[in-house]
Amino acid sequence: MLSDLRQKVAVGYVGGSDFVKQQEQLGTASLSVTTRFDFCFPENGLTAYKLGQLLPSQSFINWIGEDRYKELVKFILHYIADLDIPIKRGTFIEFRNGMINVSPIGRNASTEERNEYQKYDLEHKIRETFVAALREKFSDIDLTYSIGGQISFDVFPTGWDKTYCLGHLESDAKKPDGIEYTTIHFFGDKTYKGGNDYEIYEDPRTIGHSVTDPDDCLKQVKALFDL
Repeated sequence: MLSDLRQKVAVGYVGGSDFVKQQEQLGTASLSVTTRFDFCFPENGLTAYKLGQLLPSQSFINWIGEDRYKELVKFILHYIADLDIPIKRGTFIEFRNGMINVSPIGRNASTEERNEYQKYDLEHKIRETFVAALREKFSDIDLTYSIGGQISFDVFPTGWDKTYCLGHLESDAKKPDGIEYTTIHFFGDKTYKGGNDYEIYEDPRTIGHSVTDPDDCLKQVKALFDL
């Protein structure tokens, strides 16, 4: 279906995970994910590829500075250490080029443990409360906190959400051989306020489509583009 879609429109994806993780999810051992899409936007576009070519990138650590970063990490680790939740595993903070990803249970949790934690988190609002504490502690830093997936939330400079990737499309349009994309459709499941798709879903530069799961996304794409 993806190859048929690319015959009609330029296709890209955007996500908070780094390129390695997205290669695992969307590529294969013998096929780079950058060959399957016209645009690839790992880390919300802080790292970006067009037709397999790396575009200019940005760095969270350069933006926040080493001292404030250490202060932020210290607070997060102390908070997690004091959390009383049923299970803790490992990799509670994952440093990425454009953000940090924070997981109270730890990203090393198994699929079953992730599923159980998600239910626990929905009931006890662990991540929501954690984010509120960070907002209060670091109110002087212009940071955005975005809850997504089952077990974690992202922390990044305000404006470095998924709308960041749209800047690459605008820059591309200004190049001699660039293309101006006058209509941009976005499909995502975390489109509610506080979800990590909300900002790009609501952005006036996109036409947002809220989906419930991959099958629903496929159904909506097929209907929209007559596939």
